[in-house]
Amino acid sequence: MKRNGGQLLVECLLALGARKTFGVPGESFLAVLDALHDTAGRLDFVLCRNEGGAGFMAAAYGKLTGTPGICLVTRGPGATNAAIGIHTAMQDSAPMIVFVGQVGTDMKGREAFQELDYRAVFGTVAKWAVEIDDVDRIPEITARAWKTATTGRPGPVVVALPEDMLTSLTGAAPLSGPAEIAEPVPAPAALDKARAILAAAERPVIFYGGCNWTEAGRAALQGFAEASDIPVVSVFRYQDQFDNHSPCFCGEAGVGMVPSVKKLVGEADVILAINARFGENSTDGYTLLDVPQPKQRLIHVHGSDLEIGKVYQPELGIQAGPNAFAAALADQPVKGSWSAWRAEGRAAYEAGFDLPDLPSPVDMGKVTAHLRDVLPEDAIVTNGAGNFAIWSGRFLKYGAAMRLLAPQSGAMGYGLPAAVAAKVACPERTVVCFAGDGDFQMNCQELATAAQAGAQPIVLILNNGIYGTIRAHQERHYPTRVSGTTMVSPDFAALARAYGFHGERVERTEDFAAAFDRALASETGAVLDLNISPEALTPRVTLSQMRAAALKAKGE
Repeated sequence: MKRNGGQLLVECLLALGARKTFGVPGESFLAVLDALHDTAGRLDFVLCRNEGGAGFMAAAYGKLTGTPGICLVTRGPGATNAAIGIHTAMQDSAPMIVFVGQVGTDMKGREAFQELDYRAVFGTVAKWAVEIDDVDRIPEITARAWKTATTGRPGPVVVALPEDMLTSLTGAAPLSGPAEIAEPVPAPAALDKARAILAAAERPVIFYGGCNWTEAGRAALQGFAEASDIPVVSVFRYQDQFDNHSPCFCGEAGVGMVPSVKKLVGEADVILAINARFGENSTDGYTLLDVPQPKQRLIHVHGSDLEIGKVYQPELGIQAGPNAFAAALADQPVKGSWSAWRAEGRAAYEAGFDLPDLPSPVDMGKVTAHLRDVLPEDAIVTNGAGNFAIWSGRFLKYGAAMRLLAPQSGAMGYGLPAAVAAKVACPERTVVCFAGDGDFQMNCQELATAAQAGAQPIVLILNNGIYGTIRAHQERHYPTRVSGTTMVSPDFAALARAYGFHGERVERTEDFAAAFDRALASETGAVLDLNISPEALTPRVTLSQMRAAALKAKGE
C-alpha cells in the first residue's frame, strides 16, 4: 500500500506507542497534520500557542511518563523557539523527540526561506540530530530516534523532515513496535565489590538522580537504603524519585544547598551515586567533591558509559540501569556503624521545615504547610525557575506516588506548560504549578492550550513584583543599585478568567486555605494570585537583610 511520508510517520509513531503530540502548526509539515486528522483518540495533537511552550510540554511529558514526549514544530523560527525545551530535556535527561519541518531537498544549501542546518544547530544541544533524506527510511530513523531518546542516558532527539519527504509516496511500512531493550545489569563481581566498599564505610551516602526510574526500581532502592540504614540524597530537582517520608531521605543537593546536605555529601567517606550525572548545582559548583579525583570513595552507577568518569573518576564504575542495579542491590543489604550519621542527616532535613513567620501578606511557609496536609498522595507539582521555586522544591514532601516536574536547566516559563502536559497525561490527578510573576508571564498564553485541551491545572502565582533571583544577586553584589528587576504586571486573576479558568487574588495567608479549596473544586482549573512581599525573598533572609549585609561587607 502506498502512503505519503506524513502518513507513514504518524503510523510509525502509533506503532511505537506514542499517544500525544505537542506543537504549533506549520506549512512545512502539512502532510503530518493531515495524517493526524484521522488519529484523534489514538494519537492526539495538543495545539500549543508557542513552540517554546510545546517544547516544554513534550519535555515534561517525557519526564513524567518515561516515554518520549513528541513535539511537532515548523522549520526555522519554530525550531529555534522550541530549542529551550530541547535544552531542558537534555539537562533533565528526559526522553523527547522533536520533529521539525525542513525545506525541500531540492532547495537545501541556498539559505531558502526559514532554512536551517539542524545537525549544526542542535548537534550539541540534543542527544542526536538527524535529517531524513529518503522517504523509505522513515520507519528506520523514527525507531532509532525512539530508542536513542529512551536508552542509556535518556534525552532529546531532533528529526528534520524535508517537505518533499512528507509528500512523496512510499511502500515502506511501520515497524511492529518499539524494540524491547533491557537495562544493562551489574556484573556480579562489581556488585560484590560495591557492597564491600559500602560495608567498609563509616559515613556512606546514596546519591541518586534521573527520571527513568520505575516504581519497582524506586521501591528496591528504598528497601535497600532502609535495610542498610544509609542516608539518601537526591540530585537537583529529583527528590520525587524517593519517598521523602522515609527515615533515610535527607534532602536535595541543589541550588542554595542547605548545610546538612553539604555535610552529608562533603564529609561522606563513600558515595554510591546511582543515575546521577554530577551537575554543577548538585555538587555546589563542583566543590563538594574534588575534580577529577574525589577524596571520597566513589561508586558511580549509570546506564550510559559516557557518564561514568565524565567529571569524577570513580573507584568503581558500573554500567547498569538504575532499576536493574537497585533490584540486584536490594537482595543483600549492608550493615555498618553509621546509624547516628543517618539519623543526624534526617533530623536536619525535618528541622528544615520549621520556619519563622515571614514578612509577607501571604506567608509561603504557612501555605506550603497547608499543602503538605491537603495535597493528594498522587499530586503532580510543577515549577519553572526563580527564587519562588524553593517552596515547591524544599517545603513539600514527595511521597512514593507524588511527582515533581522542575527544570534542571533553570529555564523560566517551564512550570505552566509542564502542568498542562501533566494534565494531558494524567487528567484524573491533581496538578499544581508554582510560578513567579515573571516566570508565569514567559508562557501564560498556554492557559489557552490548557483550556482547549481540557487539561487545566491549578496555578499558584507568587506575585512579588520583581525578578526575585536576579534581585537577590543585585542586593548581594550591587546593594541599593536596583536595575531592570522591577515589574509591572497585569491583573492575573482577570487574565485567568479571560482564559476560562477560575481566578482570584489571595491577599492574606488566612485566606489561602478556602481559596485553594475553591481551586480544587473548579472543573476549569484555577489561577490563584498570591500577594507576596519582595521582603520575603527567601525563607530565612529578607531582602533588607541581604542589602544590609552587603553594605556592611563593603564598609558602607
